Amino acid sequence: MRKTPYTKALMDSEFWLTTQLEEMDKAQWEAICDGCAKCCLHKFMDDEEAGDIAEKEAMPTAFGSDGEEVFFTNIVCHLLHTKNCECTQYERRSELVPHCVTLTKENLKDIFYMPKSCSYRRMHEGRGLASWHPLLNKGKKAKMHELGVSIRGRTVNENDVDMQSFEDHIVTWPLADLD
Repeated sequence: MRKTPYTKALMDSEFWLTTQLEEMDKAQWEAICDGCAKCCLHKFMDDEEAGDIAEKEAMPTAFGSDGEEVFFTNIVCHLLHTKNCECTQYERRSELVPHCVTLTKENLKDIFYMPKSCSYRRMHEGRGLASWHPLLNKGKKAKMHELGVSIRGRTVNENDVDMQSFEDHIVTWPLADLD
């Protein structure tokens, strides 16, 4: 698990009000993550024109095309600790799960598949941090959990699901954006 990024010095600096995402240092970048864990939900793209694709041919994509729609499921990565909404192998996540969502300054323009509540997406779109963000709440995730913004209590582990029936797990709650 990662060490909490919400240090007193960062919170006191209110860097998010004056620093663009592209200009943030590593500590600032990590602190923008609200820790909701929606990025750990399995997402599927539906492309009416793609036809049937064999599972072995299906590849993760970093961009959307016309006619594609992103569907969120309540299925989470096996590395996610679902109570605290943190990856149990954060530093090695991309190595252990090659299709893991890893947002960077370089791929910000391609975050269409992230929910509108994602703090990186909100900042990229000029909407600022939501009132429930830990940086605005003394570094605590309690308000986010209370408002139902995080995945806590709503998911099933990918190891406990028949992925052939993922349609049974499609949900709309990740699309909600408070504030």
